[in-house]
Amino acid sequence: MIRAVSSYVLVDRLQFAFTITFHYLFPIGTMGLGLFIAYLKTVSYLGRPDRRFRLLRKSDEERDAHESAARFWAKIFAITFAIGVVTGIPMEFEFGTNWAVLSNYAGGVIGQTLSLEGTFSFILESAFLGIFLAGRTRVGPRAHWISALAIFIGSWLSGFFIIATDAFMQHPVGYARSGNKVHLTSFWKLMTNPWLVWQYPHNMGGAALTGAFVLAAMGAFYLLAGKHERFAKLCVRIGVVGALIFAILQIFPTGDQQGSNVYRYQPATFASMEGVFATQRGAPLVIIGNPDTQTRQLESTIALPKLLSFLTSHDFTTTVKGLDSIPTNLWPSSVPLVYYSYHIMVGLGTLLLGLALIATYLLWRRKLFENRLVLWALMIAFPFTYIANIAGWVTAEVGRQPWVVYGLLRTSAAASPSSSVPAGLGIFTLLGFCGLYLMISILYVVLILRIVAQGPEDVPATPRSTVPEPAPEPAGV
Repeated sequence: MIRAVSSYVLVDRLQFAFTITFHYLFPIGTMGLGLFIAYLKTVSYLGRPDRRFRLLRKSDEERDAHESAARFWAKIFAITFAIGVVTGIPMEFEFGTNWAVLSNYAGGVIGQTLSLEGTFSFILESAFLGIFLAGRTRVGPRAHWISALAIFIGSWLSGFFIIATDAFMQHPVGYARSGNKVHLTSFWKLMTNPWLVWQYPHNMGGAALTGAFVLAAMGAFYLLAGKHERFAKLCVRIGVVGALIFAILQIFPTGDQQGSNVYRYQPATFASMEGVFATQRGAPLVIIGNPDTQTRQLESTIALPKLLSFLTSHDFTTTVKGLDSIPTNLWPSSVPLVYYSYHIMVGLGTLLLGLALIATYLLWRRKLFENRLVLWALMIAFPFTYIANIAGWVTAEVGRQPWVVYGLLRTSAAASPSSSVPAGLGIFTLLGFCGLYLMISILYVVLILRIVAQGPEDVPATPRSTVPEPAPEPAGV
């Protein structure tokens, strides 16, 4: 164990895994909430009876509720965004300090997308977030609505460029080798990477699912506490419907098609995810099992016969390639971790879909707001959306091993030399990050609890100007 921890590459991997996992908890929130803030503000702005959008038309009271909800969630978005920025900065330095070989090798490609992400994240999101929070009485209603849309677009564009970066590392396209480096030959190919086409909507669907359950959880909390009933019912209603929509989309088509990508381009990852040790025709879909890499078999399994073959090619007799046909030096570094993280993601996704179905049915029957059991379930379900998202990323990133750029650069060769960043220094800074992020976590929780304790404001959909009306002129003048 001591010898393993002394490996500078392992320490670099642990440090990056910790910092990026902690950081990603906040973009999940901003990308998920950004969508619903834009929707709430759109209904508030375009929902007047004189507007042509009939589906969005609401009464003045309903529009006020949507406006109040948009303002409430924008406060939480702002704090989450700020913490996300702070925790994202160290990773930029880690590319140069801990992963200098990777930066030198692939910087000509991934530097393009990472710089674009920084531009949209820091400039577009932060500028329009400031306008939305502070400019409600300083800009017109249309500009205020546009700022909400820009917050949503900025957060999802940031997500796009990050996913584009990861998609290149998962399935390199649009590049050429130049000595010991690669450089970009086609920005268009990079942006239309077949891996990106389905990874992006699947990832953003996971964030939107999280946002939906966060809305539903907050509404359920207030209903159970007997506070802010109008706001609570609105959040529960939008949350459960959104959760149902995105839970379905996570399974089909995005999850199905992304699984096909893994099957096509990363057979070792796919075999590890599904626990397929032996190549077989008519492979079963394992629901529960324990992978044993020593005996190369799954133990204590519950499986559906031939279903895995059908899901990969819509043919029950298709042969699925197992790990036995792949050299062991090309297996993921931890087959059990890939298997368990994938099944945690799928299992939680299935449970969340079931809860969304039940809640939506009760909402349709007008019984949801009085059903305390389901409200409790909605309130405690939202942390599991974060776990499912992180488990999905663990599946993707550990499954890609032993490559950091798939098929081109191994992880063991991508780290900075041990003479530059020895293992001891990596452990020291990792412990420092743990302490710092603990304090950041406490600060974040305290700030969020203050907002929750204050509750939503009663804000009219169309604010009155702060400029005083001019005095009427005397008659006869």
